[in-house]
Amino acid sequence: MGTNVEVLPSQTALLERSLLLVADKINTATALRGQCTIALSGGSTPKSLYEAIAKQSLPWEKVHVFWGDERYVPPEHPDSNQGMARRAWLDKVDIPAANIHPMPTDAADPAADAQKYELEVREFFGSAPGEFPVFDIVLLGMGDDGHTASLFPHTDVLQARDRAIGVGNKDGQPRLTFTAPLINQARCVIFIVAGANKQSALAQVFAPQGDDMAYPSRLIEPVGELWWLLDESAGGNLGLATSQSRSNY
Repeated sequence: MGTNVEVLPSQTALLERSLLLVADKINTATALRGQCTIALSGGSTPKSLYEAIAKQSLPWEKVHVFWGDERYVPPEHPDSNQGMARRAWLDKVDIPAANIHPMPTDAADPAADAQKYELEVREFFGSAPGEFPVFDIVLLGMGDDGHTASLFPHTDVLQARDRAIGVGNKDGQPRLTFTAPLINQARCVIFIVAGANKQSALAQVFAPQGDDMAYPSRLIEPVGELWWLLDESAGGNLGLATSQSRSNY
């Protein structure tokens, strides 16, 4: 369905545009299919988005929330993506507890918990053997090393082809993560990227030729829509359309 790139003039404008797009996709999914499945990312930029989403009037009873990756820590740990999303958003809206599907991190075995979450996700979607679930929305960030979700450069999980959930590795610390094949089945993938420290990695990700293993965000090529929402600090030097214009790259 093509790639949409928008470079917004400030982080405030980036937040406003992200909120508008996500809310629109939630409403569209619930209107068309009776529910919306969304996978969340962690980090500081999404936190501001989640706080803004919590103030919206949306059909929460029809929204099912998953996580695209998770640090292997308890949900009450300050580094937990689940904990952050609950505090910023989910605890503030009237969403049924059964609609929240966090990644398990309590087996003291990341591989076992990854398999457990994969089974949960596949059962929820009713995926046939050999098929990947199709999420309505997958939210992603990007690190200054070009990673997204917990798909870090030169890690084994980048090679996953038949698994939906894998174990990522960040400096020896395990993380659960969506695999690239699962992300790429989504109807809509939205990258939200801010900060001048992302410029170098973005240049590599957007280059016509490059190393997918060194810059894993290059692996994300969904069958549905792909959105890159960038602030001026991150994307202003890429030679892309600025403000709220759109272009394909």
